[in-house]
Amino acid sequence: MHAVLPRPHRDDLKIAVVGLAGGLALWGFGLGMSSGRLFDGNWLLVPLVAMAGLELLRRTRPWFAVGAGTLVLAADQCTQGSLATVLMYTDLVYAAVLYGSPAAARRIPVGSGLLTVAATLGAVAGLRRPEALLIGVAVGLVTFAPAATGVLVRNHRDTAAAERLRAEQTALLAEMDRTQAVTAERARMARELHDMVANHLSAIAIHSTAALSLDDQDTTRTALRTIRENSVDGLAEMRRLIGILRDAGEDAEPVAAPTLAGLGALVEQSRTNGLDVGLTVSGALTGLPAPIELAAYRIVQESLTNALKHAAPGGRVEVIVARDDERIEVRVDSPYAAVDAPRAPGSGAGLVGMRERAGLLGGSFDAGPAGTGTWRVRATLPLEGATEWTE
Repeated sequence: MHAVLPRPHRDDLKIAVVGLAGGLALWGFGLGMSSGRLFDGNWLLVPLVAMAGLELLRRTRPWFAVGAGTLVLAADQCTQGSLATVLMYTDLVYAAVLYGSPAAARRIPVGSGLLTVAATLGAVAGLRRPEALLIGVAVGLVTFAPAATGVLVRNHRDTAAAERLRAEQTALLAEMDRTQAVTAERARMARELHDMVANHLSAIAIHSTAALSLDDQDTTRTALRTIRENSVDGLAEMRRLIGILRDAGEDAEPVAAPTLAGLGALVEQSRTNGLDVGLTVSGALTGLPAPIELAAYRIVQESLTNALKHAAPGGRVEVIVARDDERIEVRVDSPYAAVDAPRAPGSGAGLVGMRERAGLLGGSFDAGPAGTGTWRVRATLPLEGATEWTE
């Protein structure tokens, strides 16, 4: 199989056509660079056409083009010579540095510089006349000047490409940060929504089931009263969450987050829903960081919700909150018995949300059987070095 030459670039084709046309115009007017060479007459057209053909490869095969162009330029010096041929050769040197490999971009300027110095010294030593310096200048203009120009343009192009890549990477990192922030915010709002509504909806599901299954007017009235209370409380919690999400303006009052001071009301509500709950608090629960206080409250709330759905009927649920100088510990023990299904459906997101809350604050969380017939939820939240997050 024969190798197929790459298709020349459109701009390279234009340069070749313009160079060839300029050389033909100079030839038509009889303008050669010198006379009395080895091949006079129309022989200058041969290197002219060859150099124009090499211009087609200036971008796709730059190293070959400049190498072959050097031989063509040497052949041109054996004829009357054409200025167009010389100018096209300088363009090949420039293109070899600009479009060639990094090695070519380093070697061509060095080689052309050494060639210029050698030509200058050789001319001065051979002719021993000041005019010999012009030979070195001419060689430098034909070889070193276009190579140096190519180096400058290539460095500028590489710098621009590096800056463009850096800008793209910066934009990508910013987009990744934004995506992570949105994901974290969605996860936080999902935890809040689950913890606020699950307790009330679980109570509604359990008491509505009781009202439908028992044909007793007093039981039905009690269940409906409990359903109404949980519906109203759940609606208030939803309105609070919507108030957080809505941009109400800078002058709007902030919506208060639940605190550990409301544990008594939370326990009392659980008792209304049918749980036998005891609350034990040790240590001062005031002056806590807001994220710590909110996380502890939500963990107790979700634990009571799970106890309402899963705990064995008739058992006592113990809520213990203890604080010392370094941490606050939340523990909820509930009676546990293997049953076929919970009294209210659950998604399993509660344990995940509690574990996430504790992890975000640098704390620990575990939940599982603790002895015979007891399910224990235990979270420890450090008071120092907690990750800052807001509701």
